[in-house]
Amino acid sequence: MKNIQPKVKKIQPKIERKLHKLDATDQSTGRLGTQIALILRGKNKPEYQPHLDIGDIVEVYNIKLLKFTGKKLEQKEHIRYSGYQGGIKRVKIASLLKVNPGEILRHAVREMLPPTRLRNNMMKRLIIK
Repeated sequence: MKNIQPKVKKIQPKIERKLHKLDATDQSTGRLGTQIALILRGKNKPEYQPHLDIGDIVEVYNIKLLKFTGKKLEQKEHIRYSGYQGGIKRVKIASLLKVNPGEILRHAVREMLPPTRLRNNMMKRLIIK
């Protein structure tokens, strides 16, 4: 039997993006990030195709109440690179949690999504409150 791929024009206009509200209270960053990445990609839908952007909208609240086990707050670092020589910026997770806790989750989710053209649009559908 032949596997028939649906055309993009037939699926794309029919997409209904649902709003998923997730509570971040006492959840670890990685576990919550994988749930969010799965919903943003649309892998929870039966019509999932890797080359189509059919994911839903995710809203996360109580982000300040994320759980970090062990010594992650003191030892783990958030690393950014500007592209220039000596442009690596390192910030401890504990200090980033005080200033901008949403950036920790946003970075985790971004790295869990595939590095394709669809990733930027998926990240736009992540709302952190």
